[in-house]
Amino acid sequence: MARIVVIGAGMGGLAAAARLATVGHRVTVCEAGDIHGGMVGQFRREGFGFDTGPTLLTLPAVYRDLMLKTGRTRLEDEVELRSVEPGSVHRLPDGTQVELANASRARVVQALDETLGDGAGTRWGELLERGRAVWEATRRPLLEEPLPDDPSALHQDPYPWPPAPRRGLLARRPRPPQGLADVAERELRHPGLAALLDEYALRFGFDPRRAPASLTVLPYMEQSFGIWYVTGGMRALADAVLRRCEQRRVELRFGARVEQLLGADRVEGVLLADGSKLEADVVVADTVLERSTAAGGSPGRFTVMLALRGARPAGTAHRTVVHAPDRLDELDALFSAEPRLCERPTVQVLRPDDPTLAPEGHEAAVLTVTVPAHDRFDWKAAGRAEAYADAVLRHAAPGLRERVLWREVRTPADTEAWTGAAGGSVPGPALAGAGGEWLQAPNRTARPGLYLVGGAAHPGGGLARVGMSAAVTAELIGTP
Repeated sequence: MARIVVIGAGMGGLAAAARLATVGHRVTVCEAGDIHGGMVGQFRREGFGFDTGPTLLTLPAVYRDLMLKTGRTRLEDEVELRSVEPGSVHRLPDGTQVELANASRARVVQALDETLGDGAGTRWGELLERGRAVWEATRRPLLEEPLPDDPSALHQDPYPWPPAPRRGLLARRPRPPQGLADVAERELRHPGLAALLDEYALRFGFDPRRAPASLTVLPYMEQSFGIWYVTGGMRALADAVLRRCEQRRVELRFGARVEQLLGADRVEGVLLADGSKLEADVVVADTVLERSTAAGGSPGRFTVMLALRGARPAGTAHRTVVHAPDRLDELDALFSAEPRLCERPTVQVLRPDDPTLAPEGHEAAVLTVTVPAHDRFDWKAAGRAEAYADAVLRHAAPGLRERVLWREVRTPADTEAWTGAAGGSVPGPALAGAGGEWLQAPNRTARPGLYLVGGAAHPGGGLARVGMSAAVTAELIGTP
């Protein structure tokens, strides 16, 4: 039995703690705040509830595996999972609206062909097929296994570019795509399809002009395996993982800020803010230990929570994406040397059919936008957040304005204060690509006895990847 201290009660820390306690380790979780879940937060007021972090779940098999390996109940015994149908509705830059089915590539292709014409759906389907090739090439090394000591194989983008049409013996094979935007220009050849692809990059704070072509694995995964909603919001999933820790007799210490790691050559424990020490054979950090190592400057998330008068209209989509009408203006606003706010950005409008999140006869809705991080943009300037919330609401959901009872706004500055994430940045998933810059930190560090877990560690951000990070780290530590 090893003595293990987990720093941080985020989803990665809790999942790792449950796994490690199950195999016989004595596990203590130290959380600086007074609540669990990390980025998976929820705001409640006057009977309304809103997710303030992740809102939908991909690859629920990750948490099914966690529950199976750590207890006697299934994930579906702990939370109610519902497939989201349709998967999304998109209002494209030119105003065209298209509804995309959940977990049905064939129906997505059909909808795009019918709406955009000119073989648009067929080209999107071919893109997803190349995304499948990326998935098959990277699933194990990039999601299910620790980063190898030599990760150079993952420095190369595995995206398979299409062959050139045969035009004689001297025909040249086209050059590989230079990134995601190049894929959109050469293979999709439609501004609406480019906007669909851009949105996957923007959702995780990536510039599609720089992101590797391997990012096409994200639309492949979502449209092949589906997206899921947890009744009660994602907070219900965090509560379920916490309960599993309690069942496995993990010691949970809230208000226990870790100030320092103990030990010289190897980690021997932690020093808490109150001056007490916890000895440990292993420390697992679900946090960025040194601020200089954080991916400061990468975009964060702006959230507008709306308490709406009146019931949710029948047939309302769970998720609607309103795309920026001026793509280049949005990218320049986010990724230039001096970032600014885009007045008409890409907005995700979430309107779950969940009576647990609103008083009877009313509706809760959430608008989210990718925006500059707080360490690159002053989100605390007087009136800035509320003024931007007005602009986002006018742009993305003008029909909701007259129904608003009240609203709450959260900026990257709030995320930084709440979670400690540098600049309020939201970690993105690890991707294979040139130079390895798209990889996250390895789970096993150079310091013996110290491991990393969570969104800032391999294989990156997002609920599914954080759960995978916990599984990889627990496997590295092993049994007593």
